[in-house]
Amino acid sequence: MEKRNPLPVGSVKSMDIKLAQCFIAVDDHDEALAFYRDALGFEVRNDVAWEGMRWVSLGAPSQPGVDIVLEPPIADPNTSQADKDAAAELLAKGLLRGVNLTADDCDAAFERIRASGAEVLQEPTDQPYGVRDCAFRDPAGNMIRISQRS
Repeated sequence: MEKRNPLPVGSVKSMDIKLAQCFIAVDDHDEALAFYRDALGFEVRNDVAWEGMRWVSLGAPSQPGVDIVLEPPIADPNTSQADKDAAAELLAKGLLRGVNLTADDCDAAFERIRASGAEVLQEPTDQPYGVRDCAFRDPAGNMIRISQRS
């Protein structure tokens, strides 16, 4: 196999590529909305229904250009029932998606989220790689990890 030579540094105009959206599968949008809006403090930006499905986008007020989109486990109305069932099973096990968030105060975020009744996976812990973090499951089973730089 022929090896490709990389382009010299600076030979290509730099691109400014940024995160706009990430998607989290949920099985109950109202439960998920209560968690992401009320426990995490995200603002609702859009709530769309289409062909029996629903998408809700939320985000931190301090990041107006970044959305978390709560979507059905399978966002295709033509998906077979067997595939829908398989996705629902993976979601129930917490195996589909997760998201890592940051906070100025991991311990305060932990207490607020725990008080909401969220399932705690890990209490705030100082990690050897320089962060203090904690973890929860959202109502659909997705892992939500919150970190603070030490």
